[in-house]
Amino acid sequence: MVAPPDKPDKPDNDVIRASALHFEHHDGSPALQGVSLGVRKGEVLAVRGPRGSGKTSLLRCLAGLDRPQRGEVWFDGVAVHTLSPLARERLRRDRFGWIDPAPVLVPELTAWENAALPLMLRGTGRRRARQAALEWLERLDVDGKARLRPHELRQSERQRVCVARALAVVPSVLFADEPTAPLHRAESAQVLRTLTTAARSHGVTVVLAAHGPQGAALADRAVTLLDGRRVTTLHLPPVTDAAESAGASGGTGTEGRAACSLSA
Repeated sequence: MVAPPDKPDKPDNDVIRASALHFEHHDGSPALQGVSLGVRKGEVLAVRGPRGSGKTSLLRCLAGLDRPQRGEVWFDGVAVHTLSPLARERLRRDRFGWIDPAPVLVPELTAWENAALPLMLRGTGRRRARQAALEWLERLDVDGKARLRPHELRQSERQRVCVARALAVVPSVLFADEPTAPLHRAESAQVLRTLTTAARSHGVTVVLAAHGPQGAALADRAVTLLDGRRVTTLHLPPVTDAAESAGASGGTGTEGRAACSLSA
């Protein structure tokens, strides 16, 4: 059964808090239907669910990229849902990090320049920004590609640069929307371990959208979405290597969603 709209967990300790979020796509179809949750400072929270369950919409509302039609989003005492677009943009630049499912880099910049770009936009000097970027590229095993431009990198290498870019600024909250979708299983495990270990060592709060089990296994806690609502338990069929590869290459995931079952 679908759980009723719930109250955020321990709101006094939450750095991010959402209450009864409702959000619709441009075509009017519902993406979120009354989702509430709280994320504590320094916590790694996995948001699980099949594709189309509302994970990306939830992360975008929490990060201020989208404004919910109804409900509230609070970050460290700030009502994000009431901020102007410019104020939300400043909040994302100064306090948040974001990783997309597919790597998005500036084609004219090298790998290290892409990783250092958010730091330089915050006013960090070029030498210091370069050093921080190179340190993160090394942690993610792409420091040898630091001088190459995106078109010279494999997709998995470009995604590692995106992860380095998000971590280099040491954001207050890092939103990672299925950040290992383009990676193979072994690479995915390594990048997720690096991401979660680095976040914990630097006190970064992480909200991680996870389609497979790896992200949830490394998180401190997990919540599950189905059809835009929080649910108690979600049983998915085992993910085979073939299915995982199809998902990484842009599969819809409708087969897995059709096989979902809920337990009260």
